[in-house]
Amino acid sequence: GGPQPRPGQEVSVKVLGALEDGVLVERDPRLTFVPGHGDVVQALELGVPTMQPGEISFFLAACPYAYGRPGSRRCAHREPDVPPEAPLLFEVTLLEVRDGPDPQPLPPAARLRLGSQRRERGNFHFARGDFATALRSYRLALHALDGPATAPPGPEEEEELQEQRVKCLNNCAAAEVKLGRAEEALAACEAALRISPDNGRALLRRGQLLAEQGRDAEAALVLRRALELDPASKVIHAELSRLAKRQSPPSST
Repeated sequence: GGPQPRPGQEVSVKVLGALEDGVLVERDPRLTFVPGHGDVVQALELGVPTMQPGEISFFLAACPYAYGRPGSRRCAHREPDVPPEAPLLFEVTLLEVRDGPDPQPLPPAARLRLGSQRRERGNFHFARGDFATALRSYRLALHALDGPATAPPGPEEEEELQEQRVKCLNNCAAAEVKLGRAEEALAACEAALRISPDNGRALLRRGQLLAEQGRDAEAALVLRRALELDPASKVIHAELSRLAKRQSPPSST
């Protein structure tokens, strides 16, 4: 009944998912997502765009297209657990297809909700070791947080938007580090610090990245500022100690 979803469109589906022994592990009467945004498992990302509204489909998903080798035990807010390397059988009903939410102005609360959803999905991918997909989710979260609004946010909403942006940027930096892209990680840290100059997590990672690039004087300044904010941090003390040893001239004999 109608055309298949086009790229960028948002879909709503009814989903049931079961293990091979019949145990139901997925039950969502109305799951809404944009295919390609990494908000759901790959079986749904790939399968739903082949469907028409009103259609019921069954997808037998090998573990890489479901919850992967780790299963779902490391996914926050996820019950019941899906065992490691478990295939899943999904029954999916495509309920609705509509234009995606991103180009449309949203109320601040909706932007926060969408940004948080995508950031949490990124955290799920990060915990599984899929750092490229995690990074994509974090960037999509930032896109949602920075999108057009139907009304200016109130003071509390603006503060929460800024906090969410900083969290996403820090997560982007962590994913970039895992992907071996130091310059991109450094840029993400600096973007976070432009919003929150005293963010300890961004200061520490920026100091570490600068030290790795041999920019010891800059690294020391950043790490000392981080230490002022968190004097008990063993990690910062260790980083500064390492820098001091590297800068000390060799003793003469």
